[in-house]
Amino acid sequence: MFFDPLYLIFIAPAFVLSLIASVKVKSNFSRYSKVANLRGVSGAQAAAQILRVEGINDVAIEMVGGFLSDHYDPRSKVLRLSPDVYRGTSIASVGVAAHEVGHAVQHARGYAPLALRSAIVPLASWGSNLSWFLLLIGMMLASKTMVMAGIIFFSFVVLFQLVTLPVEFNASARALQALPATGILTGDELVGARRVLGAAAMTYVAAAIMAVLQLLYFLVKAGLIGRDE
Repeated sequence: MFFDPLYLIFIAPAFVLSLIASVKVKSNFSRYSKVANLRGVSGAQAAAQILRVEGINDVAIEMVGGFLSDHYDPRSKVLRLSPDVYRGTSIASVGVAAHEVGHAVQHARGYAPLALRSAIVPLASWGSNLSWFLLLIGMMLASKTMVMAGIIFFSFVVLFQLVTLPVEFNASARALQALPATGILTGDELVGARRVLGAAAMTYVAAAIMAVLQLLYFLVKAGLIGRDE
């Protein structure tokens, strides 16, 4: 009853890309998680070494549950690594840990897109929670005001996804620069780390494309674009 073929047309390409990206990142992580780095450095040790070289002494490193749940918390200045990354000595573990350190370095250096993303988080959270409700109710009641409110709230989600792209790509670039500079990974090991991080980056690209296409769909349904009055 509520199925809209137009929505499928808008979202299908992004959904396929998201699925491919998800399979790719899991495949690459699984492949390079089986290849130990020659120095036997764990993800936690690699993170600590890069932080030390970067002159960052106020970031803690903790282990957190979950698979690929790794993240940097700028509010508490804590680098949280999943068990496979924290304890693992694989190329994948070191690559992921170095990427998360990249975020800590961004924070320490005042990287503007990271600060912007942190500032957008509350708005994106509100947008994620309220937009779909407002849009659904607005379309059911033919309330243009509610639909517009839903679109505005969803725009914050889109903005967050777009700002996330330079943040994540920059963190990976910092990681791939730090790993050979510190001697943690060399040669073919760097190729493996680059593939793992490259696949992970594509998941953010897919999420951003998905968000943009959803916003375009809502704008079309609201009659704000694509229709001549």
